[in-house]
Amino acid sequence: MTHTELDRLVAQIGEELLARVGPSGATPKKGEGLNLPDQVCPGCVQRCVQTCARNAKEIIAAGASRVSASEKLTKIDPNIAALIDHTILKPEATRNDVIKICREAREYRFASVCVNPYWVPLVKAELSGSPVKVCTVVGFPLGATSTEAKVAETAAALRAGAQEIDMVINIGVLRSGDTDAVKNDIQAVVRVAHEAGAIVKVILETALLDGTQKTVASKISKTAGADFVKSSTGFYTDARGGRPQHRRQSLRRYSHLAGRPGHDRRRRHTNRRQCQRQDCRGHRCLTVAP
Repeated sequence: MTHTELDRLVAQIGEELLARVGPSGATPKKGEGLNLPDQVCPGCVQRCVQTCARNAKEIIAAGASRVSASEKLTKIDPNIAALIDHTILKPEATRNDVIKICREAREYRFASVCVNPYWVPLVKAELSGSPVKVCTVVGFPLGATSTEAKVAETAAALRAGAQEIDMVINIGVLRSGDTDAVKNDIQAVVRVAHEAGAIVKVILETALLDGTQKTVASKISKTAGADFVKSSTGFYTDARGGRPQHRRQSLRRYSHLAGRPGHDRRRRHTNRRQCQRQDCRGHRCLTVAP
């Protein structure tokens, strides 16, 4: 690295530090991210649940019934806590990482803890005696496994203690126009989960779908008996639906598609899957329920 390049790097680091500290020169206190979004995450266009309570509340008002947050916590708004799926799906997550979010979920009384299937037994043990639900993923994150594999994965997760199943839709098949195959895929998972008293949330991966495909996927999910729909796995992003205003627009547009007669709207927070929509980018998700 040349001296010029080094000076440029130092200048960039200095600018970033100044942006985070703010013009007053005062460093935000730990846990104050809720009210200081520009200092905590300068330049961010997609705030996390903890930092942007206002945006989260607007999206909930638009129809979201569940909000997924990453394992990085700042300050939690108690009015949102009961709607949060505390999520850690990164492949490098360790045992201690999972235990940490379980303890946080118990402390803040979140809706659920969502982890990869391997960690379900641990999460069940850590959450024992608490109202926090055990949630896991199926066909994650691609959704391209066979229906038989998804059913087997669901059954194994249920035996291990899962109470909520977040399955990824077969994106390529949906885009190919084979709606019957998509419906059968969802129905097979729903049947096994519902027999065990668990709920099913269908992840649509909206970043890879156009408006028509999102509508079709929502309707299929409802017809197949799913309890909720989610917008994405968080592994794919693009300009569609990435900004908060886009998420609110999408929720208002699709939230009516999954409503089921007699479904108690007060329990929207118990499922991320109401055949409506949820946004999950960077493992921070907003869900819509009927």
